[in-house]
Parts: sequence; C-alpha cells; structure tokens
Amino acid sequence: MKDLTQGSITKHLIVMALPMAIGMIVQTAYIFVDLYFVAKLGNASIAGVGAAGNFMMAVMALTQMLSVGAVALISHAVGAKDQSAANLIFNQSLVLAAACSGIALVGGFALAGPYMHMLAKDPAVIAAGTTYLLWFVPGLALQFALVAMSSALRGTGIVAPTFVVQIVTVVLNIILAPVLIAGIGTGRPLGVAGAGLASTLAVTAGVLLLSVYFFRLEKYVAFHRDLWRPRLATWKQILNIGLPSGGEFGLMFIYTSVIYGVIQQFGADAQAGFGIGVRVMQAVMLPALAISFAVAPVAGQNFGAKNAARVRRTFWDAALIGAVTMVVVALMCWWNAPRLIGFFAAGPRALEVGVAFLRMVCWNFLMSGLVFTCSGMFQALGNTWPSVYSSGTRIVTFVLPVLWMSVQPWFRIEHVWYLSVATVVIQMLAALWLLRGQLRKRLNFAT
Repeated sequence: MKDLTQGSITKHLIVMALPMAIGMIVQTAYIFVDLYFVAKLGNASIAGVGAAGNFMMAVMALTQMLSVGAVALISHAVGAKDQSAANLIFNQSLVLAAACSGIALVGGFALAGPYMHMLAKDPAVIAAGTTYLLWFVPGLALQFALVAMSSALRGTGIVAPTFVVQIVTVVLNIILAPVLIAGIGTGRPLGVAGAGLASTLAVTAGVLLLSVYFFRLEKYVAFHRDLWRPRLATWKQILNIGLPSGGEFGLMFIYTSVIYGVIQQFGADAQAGFGIGVRVMQAVMLPALAISFAVAPVAGQNFGAKNAARVRRTFWDAALIGAVTMVVVALMCWWNAPRLIGFFAAGPRALEVGVAFLRMVCWNFLMSGLVFTCSGMFQALGNTWPSVYSSGTRIVTFVLPVLWMSVQPWFRIEHVWYLSVATVVIQMLAALWLLRGQLRKRLNFAT
C-alpha cells in the first residue's frame, strides 16, 4: 500500500501515471503490429477487425463498472486506514468479475454475427469481423479477472506489478501476432482468427501472472475465500459507483457503432480508413488516459482522508499535465497523419479517409484530455453519474444529427468528423460544469 495523502500531488500523479503510460505506449506497439499484419490481408479484413474491435467497448463498459467501483471504494478504505474493508471490496469484486466473465462469454459468442451484420454490408467485412470476434471473446471474458486484480492494486496506490504484467502480455501479443496471423515460422497463417487468438492467449498469460503475484507477494489486499460468499450490500456499493461509468463506455460503444453504420454507404475502403484512424487515435491518446487513471486513486485516497484542498489540487495538477500532453500529441498527429495512416492503409481511398479523420479529431484531443480528468475525479468522489450525463450529451448532439444527415442527398463522410469535434466541445463544457457542482457538494466535510 502507498499513502497518497502525503507529499507532492504532482509527484504522485506522475509516479503513478508514468508506468501506466509506458505500459500503454508499449501496448500501442502491439496495436500497430496487429494492425500491420491484418492490413496485409486487405481492406475488408481491416474494416471487419476494426468494426469488431469496437465490440470491446461493450465489454469495457462492464469492466469499467467493476474497475471504477473497486478503485473508488478501495482508495477510500485505504485513505481511512481500513484494511479489512479494502479486502472485502477486493474479494467481492472477484466474485462480480466471475459473473461478468460468464455473461461476456455467452453474449459474445451469441452476438458476434448479428453485430457484424448490423454494421457492414460487404460479406467479406462481415466474415472477417465475425471470425475475429469468435476467437477474441474468451480473451474479453478473461479481462474481468485482470481488471479486478489491477484495480485493487491501483486503489492501494500500487501500479508496478500491473505495469510489469502488461509489458509481458503485450510483448507476448507482439510475438504471437505475426506467427498466428501471417504464419511466420509455422507456414500456417490463420488470418484474422490469428489476431483474435493472439490477444486471447496474451490476456490468459496476464491473468496467470497477476494471480501469482497476489498469491506470493501482495500483503495489503489478498485472496480470502471466506470473503467470496456473495454479499449483496457490497455489490450494491460497487455497482452504485461503477454502473454509471460502465454506462459511459456503453455510450461510447453506441457512438462508434453509429459511425461504422452510417459510413458503410461509402464502402469497405472508407470503413477501413476509419478503422485505422480510430486505432491510431486510441493509441496516441493512451498517455492522457494514464493520467486520468492516476487521478482516481490520488484524489480518492485524499477524499477518504477528508482533505478537500488536496482533492481540488489533484484536479488542477492533472488537468494541466493532461492538457500539455494532449496538445503535444495533437500536433504530432497533425504533422504525421499521412505516415501513420499510410503505413497500414491498403489503397488511396482508405488512406484519404484515415488521414482526414485523424487530422480532424486532433482538434478533439485537448478537450478529451479534460473530459478524462473529470472522469477520474468523478470516480474519486464516488459518484460517476455526472460522467454519464456529460457523455450523454454526445448521444443527443451527435448520434441523432448524424443519423438524420446520413439519409440526406448532400451527406459526405467529412460531415461526421466536423460534427464529432463540435460535440466533444459540448461534452467537455458539461463535464467541467458537473464537476464544479460535485466538488462543492461532496467536499462539505471540510467546512
């Protein structure tokens, strides 16, 4: 356990965010390696895997539900110096993880085909996406165990074990991707099925490694079988905080799925370009996401210790660090968009769409960084409903207008990107306004 209620807040944020950012940057290498070999299979494969990859957002909605609730409650318990409460929450989160894994496994296998038919018209795109999902679903199901353990460590202020495990799994994924996708060394390429299988095997290794750490090294929170009997009161605590955050990711899943759906009229090449652009965007934004992940335990422990000044300072420090990071990343993407997209795009149309998308969403990065920071603060305060409300503004201001525009004779794919930028500004303003209200309301103990 690491006490985050003392010392420099900026230092705590950087020390916690740095290993997570490095791990995420290494994960970026996997994303690019995976994308590189899938790209060699053609635009239909890229479009299919890209659309199928968005299915991960639905699973992430469930993992966030578990992660956010566990991190918030465990960090509060640590701040209040209540180790028994932290252990109870951790072990109950493991029980919830097992239940969610079963839901994800059954739901993933059942919905893979229908989901792809909803997003694509091209039979090759549908086949590629469905195949990828069927091989990746077991890995998605195992994510819950990984999230439960890593969230417990993050709530106690410890990130190094998760960082090491993440590095190992990413390296394993990078090694397996060319072997399974392209058949390098085996002569038996599995194509998109190999991409899904590589991810599943890597996640499996991560679960095993982190389990070994908990069995042998972790002392503050640990596996206790006597705490595995379901306790509905604890589940309610976790879900009250986690469900809204899960809903936030569910809205993101809807948002991205709508884009795939409305641009299918422009063909598989356009979907491929968008899929590449999204992967690149997600990769380059990971450092800012790492900062927001550090916000929750730092502010959470200080909230548990009833130190209002340090809670507020956490937001301002994280917002500044995140803003600077996002501006740098945005400039890099603007200048290097043709290279980033061109390395993976197969054909001029996919390149054109991908570059246009990435250069336009660069304008989102600063606002998105502030939204991430607000989300981390809502988690720390133990009320994540405001995140849902701010994300919900995009459903109203983006999804409904883009569905209307998509059936108009003048509709062009660029209209999607323009609307996206405008709606992120609205989301940022909503998030900041809602956070201001939450800070006033929930830090009353300082008065």
